Amino acid sequence: MSQRDPPSREHRKFFAGIRITGLGTLASRILGMVRDMATAALFGLAAGGVMDAFVVAFRIPNLFRRLFGEGALSASYLPVLSARLEDDRRSAWQLTSVIFTWLTVVLLGLFLAAEAVCLLIYTFWGKVPGVSLLIGLTASLLPYMVLICLTAQAAATLQALGHFTMPALAPLVLNVCWLLGVWVAAAFFTDDKHAQAYVLAVSVLLGGVVQLGMQLPPLFRHGFRFDYDWAASASAVGQVVRAVLPMMFGLAVTQVNTLLDVLIAWGLAVAPDSPQAIHWLRDAVDYPMRQGAAASVYYGERMYQFPVGLLGVTVATVIFPLLSRHAARGMRKQIGQDLTLGLRLVWLLALPASVGLVLLAGPIARLLFEHGQFTPDDARRTAHMIAAYGLGVWAYCALPVMVRGYYAIGLRTTPVKIAAATVGLNLLLNLTLIWPLAEVGLAVSTAFSAAVQVVVLIVVFSRRGSPLAWRDLASTALAALVAATLMGLACWTTLWQLPEADGLAGRLLGVLIPLAVGGVVYFAFLRFLWPRELALLLGRVGEESPEKP
Repeated sequence: MSQRDPPSREHRKFFAGIRITGLGTLASRILGMVRDMATAALFGLAAGGVMDAFVVAFRIPNLFRRLFGEGALSASYLPVLSARLEDDRRSAWQLTSVIFTWLTVVLLGLFLAAEAVCLLIYTFWGKVPGVSLLIGLTASLLPYMVLICLTAQAAATLQALGHFTMPALAPLVLNVCWLLGVWVAAAFFTDDKHAQAYVLAVSVLLGGVVQLGMQLPPLFRHGFRFDYDWAASASAVGQVVRAVLPMMFGLAVTQVNTLLDVLIAWGLAVAPDSPQAIHWLRDAVDYPMRQGAAASVYYGERMYQFPVGLLGVTVATVIFPLLSRHAARGMRKQIGQDLTLGLRLVWLLALPASVGLVLLAGPIARLLFEHGQFTPDDARRTAHMIAAYGLGVWAYCALPVMVRGYYAIGLRTTPVKIAAATVGLNLLLNLTLIWPLAEVGLAVSTAFSAAVQVVVLIVVFSRRGSPLAWRDLASTALAALVAATLMGLACWTTLWQLPEADGLAGRLLGVLIPLAVGGVVYFAFLRFLWPRELALLLGRVGEESPEKP
């Protein structure tokens, strides 16, 4: 589609899907911030290692969600389902029924195996400080793996049907249940942090049950009927299964890197009253991090996930069915054009988000987290993590979009090879940078690795997949970079002029005023010097001016 062409019906649906998914994600992220504020006030950063243990335990079912739920399985299942929906609805429902059945069987098997591993670890290492709580919380949260993966699969089916509302709203439920758990923990288990952590685990499981239940009514309203027919679906299931394993690692590389971050942060952090030297290194080296490192990784990650969920995942979620339909019709050129469109849209919003997180990390940490048990020192540690992770927001947002482009055209092994190299790079940087930078080194290595990965993915896709519009990408990247730089200067100047305030209202203004000033500068710059990019941001693809700046 040329820049002068009027927007097609599919592109109108694309932007409508982005708006619906984006609004749902925004509401979820805002409520998620409230949830994290409440959790931080309840536990603080260290809390005797309780928050560290909960963070690691919660990461495990979330990783399976990325792999089996909204990650590899959805990414391999959605193109096959889209092709069947183009031809025959009944065969599509048969495929969906078979996938749901076998996914449930596989997830239950993994759940039982993981519980057995937890029992084994507890039997042999349960008396090691911190291990008992970690294993207990992990075992309690493992059922969430089954629930959230089935929820994500139902959501992928709805997205293939062009229904984005319920998948976008479902994450709100987890945040509501989590907040309910915080209230119960604070009201009835005030003196027992371990019990409070288990109350939170139960609230997560409750959220998983409700999330799954929300997806089913709209699925049936769209005509789905359970119709298990292995013979009719075997070939399609084979396509999905052959794609899952190579895709699994490639799509979830950022989550794998973050899991490594929290495991290293948990394993190489020392409690204040414990020996500072690492005994298994013959006491020759001190621990590089303090207790609370894993929790600081969690809070830092939660902040960078706000723009990633709102921008990168939203665009990737909405664009993937479109790319899959183009692939099913053999429209390879259109895939490159739409992928270019997605990247341009992501960068226009992600680059200023990166700058904003880096500059406002301190005020944001004080506003959101410095309450209750969360001390000023905890807030400073968290601010450093937010700023370091913020450096890579533009790359984190582009990654899910690019990976889905590869999978739409069937290039499944290429992202895996790139991802494997990226994980190796991230691990090497992790184990190098934690000694001079403590936990901040984990965030820096993740941001740098993501930047390398997305650049390689873009270059290779344009050569081996479908050509991207390099001139458009360069124009948008330049516009976003220059505008974000000017925005950053305006934001920093405003922040420097504001007095430091301790009250909630003062802290809120300390974040909102620089954000507002920076936002005005950013959009004003685009309005007068890059109106073509501003038109793209507003979803007016057909109204983009063909003139270059």
